[in-house]
Amino acid sequence: MPVSMTALLDDLAAESALLRDVLAGLDEATWRRATPAAGWTIADQISHLAYFDDVALRSATDPSAFDAEKEAMDADGGVDPDAIAARFRDLSGAEMLAWFDEARSRLIAGFRDVEPGQRVPWFGPPMSAASSVTARIMETWAHGQDVYDAAGAEHPPSPRLRHVAHIGVGARPFSYAAHAREMPVTPIRVELTAPDGSTWSWGPEDAADRITGPAIDFALLITQRRHRDDLALTIVGDAATEWAEIGQAFAGKAGAGRAPLRDGAPWSSTSETGGVR
Repeated sequence: MPVSMTALLDDLAAESALLRDVLAGLDEATWRRATPAAGWTIADQISHLAYFDDVALRSATDPSAFDAEKEAMDADGGVDPDAIAARFRDLSGAEMLAWFDEARSRLIAGFRDVEPGQRVPWFGPPMSAASSVTARIMETWAHGQDVYDAAGAEHPPSPRLRHVAHIGVGARPFSYAAHAREMPVTPIRVELTAPDGSTWSWGPEDAADRITGPAIDFALLITQRRHRDDLALTIVGDAATEWAEIGQAFAGKAGAGRAPLRDGAPWSSTSETGGVR
């Protein structure tokens, strides 16, 4: 079935609206509340999304400008999410929300005129425009999870988890490259229980190495929002175990992952950020 850019963008809009509903109710003090990513507040999570929305749109509509921007970053040591976050900490919560609204609206409108198969550059390997939008869904879900955790809000599972899982499975080779490891040729079967009880699957049915369990738990694992010990996933085989330890759906440097939860806390304050997530 051909990829529908309209359907992808509608899913991105829906995930954005869910997050925005939480953000709209925050007071200024809560915008500055720490999230599970060490050193990052809720405001930092949103500036990250807004900034890279603008960059993603530029990569699709003005790749030469994107390449020049990336070259300048590379010359300065590469993309530094912490430094980018620090640049926008003088913005108020209201200003941050307005930027997120505007950047996300520009992105969605701009990608509606882009063919799904058009190749676009990025900080990791180049990808299709459809994959770029899928990555924005994944990023919104993952950074949104940190916001929901910090705000004490519910992050309800939805069919959009399939996008997060799909890009995570597809990023297996990149996960190894980011860690300077050679990926084993061993195939892995991923079988996940969707929110509606159906099954989503990737990889050969007869693969000995397997990861099975709730789709939301795999999404939390592959976006490095929870440690594998805190998830209801069954992981079988050496290749699957290694991937579960280093897998990341986001581009950029190898992520540090999250520490196991302790003392009944909803998230660990010792967690760290990593890469362009």
